[in-house]
Amino acid sequence: MADLTGARWHKSTRSGSNGGDCVEVADNLPGIVAVRDSKDPDGPALVFPRDTWRAFVDSLKHR
Repeated sequence: MADLTGARWHKSTRSGSNGGDCVEVADNLPGIVAVRDSKDPDGPALVFPRDTWRAFVDSLKHR
């Protein structure tokens, strides 16, 4: 399990302010990117290798 101590979480600038379904991302951790449900900040987080997350985001930009 990854140590998420020190994670700085942020929402996408495209997230609405209506309390809807949003995710938060922490990309300040060495070698990993963590993703969690903004409505459940104490719940589980998905953790991805940094390169895998970058490939995912890049694939979304090219759609």
